[in-house]
Amino acid sequence: MMTNLFSSFDPSTNFNLSLNWLSTFLGLLLIPSMFWLIPSRMNLLWIKIMMTLHNEFKTLINAPRIKGSTLIFVSLFAMIMFNNLLGLFPYIFTSTSHMVMTLTLAMPLWLSFMVYGWINNTIHMLAHLVPQGTPPVLMPFMVCIETISNVIRPGTLAVRLMANMMAGHLLMTLLGNTGAYLSMIMINLLIITQLLLLVLESAVAIIQSYVFAVLSTLYSSEVN
Repeated sequence: MMTNLFSSFDPSTNFNLSLNWLSTFLGLLLIPSMFWLIPSRMNLLWIKIMMTLHNEFKTLINAPRIKGSTLIFVSLFAMIMFNNLLGLFPYIFTSTSHMVMTLTLAMPLWLSFMVYGWINNTIHMLAHLVPQGTPPVLMPFMVCIETISNVIRPGTLAVRLMANMMAGHLLMTLLGNTGAYLSMIMINLLIITQLLLLVLESAVAIIQSYVFAVLSTLYSSEVN
């Protein structure tokens, strides 16, 4: 019996050690091994996905003089996606359902973009605070609004990823806990519902990692 509704997201083990955070590094055991084997369909599919993302992020950044600038965003997508998908397996901790993990990814990225932009493109960053065509009377208000929207960006990135990953897992946990009190017919319906939710969560895991990477790319393009 769970004493807390969110106890399934508690990063602790039976030995009272936070070893569940090691699940974050399980993707490192899966990805590099493919590149040391004879090229297979899985390897070719992964390379195809990476090249597609590289071309898309290169278009979004729009800075051809910066070589390899898409590498960090492609790696970020792969890391978040593997963590999200691994969290769908039983007894594997979903690290991306915690603000500690998501804010650790979002805050350094946003901070580095801000420092780079204000040091190298100060006039460009100031021009971003007032949209084109704004009446002079509204300019002070627009500066305040744009500043606030800029400051909360890492928080929105972190909360979006965390909330989407936690919501689906929480719904599946709540439905699964009702199985002991249901009849055989309802249990069959529950299993079908859980399978459909698992498919939905798999899609959400990929989509949210893509959204996180794309928004990070767009934020970086604004400082160039």
